[in-house]
Amino acid sequence: MVDLNRGSALGSSGASELFQLLRDGQPRTRAELAALTGLARSTIAARVETLMALELISPVGDAASTGGRPSSQFALNASARIVLAADLGATHATLAATDLAGVILGEVHEDIDIASGPEAVLGWMVSAARQLLDELGRPHHDLIAIGVGVPGPVQHSTGRPVNPPIMPGWDRFDVPGWVQQHLEVPVLVDNDVNIMALGERAFAWPNTEHLMFVKVATGIGAGVISGGLLQRGAQGIAGDIGHVQVARGAGIPCHCGNRGCLEALASGPAIAKALREAGLDVATSRDVIELVKRGNIEAIQAVRQAGRDIGEVLTAAVSLINPSVIAIGGSMARAGEHLIAGVREIVYTRSMPLATEHLSIVQSSAAENAAVLGASMLAIHHALSPAGVDALSPRA
Repeated sequence: MVDLNRGSALGSSGASELFQLLRDGQPRTRAELAALTGLARSTIAARVETLMALELISPVGDAASTGGRPSSQFALNASARIVLAADLGATHATLAATDLAGVILGEVHEDIDIASGPEAVLGWMVSAARQLLDELGRPHHDLIAIGVGVPGPVQHSTGRPVNPPIMPGWDRFDVPGWVQQHLEVPVLVDNDVNIMALGERAFAWPNTEHLMFVKVATGIGAGVISGGLLQRGAQGIAGDIGHVQVARGAGIPCHCGNRGCLEALASGPAIAKALREAGLDVATSRDVIELVKRGNIEAIQAVRQAGRDIGEVLTAAVSLINPSVIAIGGSMARAGEHLIAGVREIVYTRSMPLATEHLSIVQSSAAENAAVLGASMLAIHHALSPAGVDALSPRA
């Protein structure tokens, strides 16, 4: 029998196991679906009819006959509906539309400051969503869910940010409720690094059970997948490594109110500040990356040291979580191997040999698409859950 949880870091969605099986794109007959899931043929037949009526699956030809009438085969109709995936960063925003297989159909980008407040940022998102749907020629009723990633801790059950350090005005703001006043579909909200971990795993490491995604940008954070499942923690701040104290940062103030935080030393703005103090003409993280690409020694050394600082914290994480993959992403990952080299230098030197024997520390393969891919997975998982399918049913 097929393990229908495998490949989804969001876990099982119960009755939507039929969807999970059909999402691989392989056509199957009713009898094959019954054998693979262990469900009764009558149950399979009823669910197939419901999904056909909703146009979520479609017939794709007949199976080879073994005598008698050939059996019809069915597969997920990924283009039947769409979801929206929003990556709201500290200084940028991306909104993408994907089909039910997570294929990006179109996207828009905008430089926008998360500190502008929830109504300004979400207002842009709603406007961009309507524009994107129109450009794709899709009626608004084809939209069935929205996934949103934000750069701060989130109470996942409510979708409300909780004391986010770089998001003034967002604390406890009802993001799903506000968006649903304008787009009447389910809205799922999570920390941006969590959705990046989901996107990276789906894109590059689908069979990896233990993975960390580390985002290094305006802030620093990690998304943790352990035992094949995304780990959010009790209050939704699992992986908040940016505010772990590091030895080299003693006395350096952090915007969270503490001193010596990793983020105050190794984030993009922190590296830029250090280079400015050294006399270089650097204003932003982008300037740092450009200097590195041009071979500036001071910038390369600063980025490599940031990698060492991050490695110091990740060494403890390796001992605690024992991942087999650490993927480094975020805007500062565009500095190339210099950042990752610093991380590897410390982690491989200080961790126990058994913990690092099969550990890969790599640059994100999904790169700038990690967040929108993860946000689309969040939305799709909900849309294809029993509650999501029931909401689409004509009986609802």
